Amino acid sequence: MTSRTGPAPRIDLHAHSTASDGTLSPAELVRAGADAGLDVLAITDHDTTAGWAPAVRALSPGLRLIRGAELSCHWSGAHPPVPLHLLAYLFDPEHPELVAELARVRAAREERGERIVALLRADGIDVSWPDILSGAGGGTVGRPHIAQALIRAGLVASTREAFGPDWLGERYRLPKEDIDVFRAVRLVRAAGGVPVFAHPRATRRGRVVPDELIAELAAAGLAGLEADHEDHSPAEQAHVRALAAELGLLVTGSSDFHGTHKSVQLGAFTTGVEAYERIVAAGVTEVASG
Repeated sequence: MTSRTGPAPRIDLHAHSTASDGTLSPAELVRAGADAGLDVLAITDHDTTAGWAPAVRALSPGLRLIRGAELSCHWSGAHPPVPLHLLAYLFDPEHPELVAELARVRAAREERGERIVALLRADGIDVSWPDILSGAGGGTVGRPHIAQALIRAGLVASTREAFGPDWLGERYRLPKEDIDVFRAVRLVRAAGGVPVFAHPRATRRGRVVPDELIAELAAAGLAGLEADHEDHSPAEQAHVRALAAELGLLVTGSSDFHGTHKSVQLGAFTTGVEAYERIVAAGVTEVASG
């Protein structure tokens, strides 16, 4: 691909908008991507494609958009099951099975959020479910939206504190319904998409799956691993890269940008051109250009 910023294109393949738990609208997200000097940006909201159309409409000349989603998954080979995330790129947004599964996950996420708020209110914590829904602006509701309500109420100082053990990280955490990761890989492939395991070794987030599972997922159709990510230590990045090389998987790097919900900025971690071109070649949906 030809870069508008020099010989090394800047490619960020993991970013969120208000269609899920980011703080920038899809249009604002792509404008921020252009302002950050990116050549390629992926919109990967949780379990939804609702941000795709407004993001495409807002594209400026020179910026390319990869349309994707971040699927909420689990591996049931441990007890309790290990939650994980699967980035899905360039899939058919009208594939019936995938559409139905994403709708189920979004509904379950909203029900879980309402139950968490009920637990908080039962302990005398003054947060309002209608206010949280309003704050989500019609996007997929998640714990970050509840965290924002706790911040507005003056109960915590930051999203990081809200996700600590005294709050949403443990005391008021409830399990969520999601997709078996093998089923998710199959669904993404059936919809013509490219599945990439998001931050697979991020031990600071909690439990991680064994390398043997990733090998099984590769055999089932997994295309790549996200190595360069703010939640991976340098050693974890190196581990992911070595595993990807062993399994013949592509490697991505991404900011996992959420706006003000996180401190990381667009383009903080990027993907190489070769991996990007492999994703584009394998996907069924075309890259959108400004």
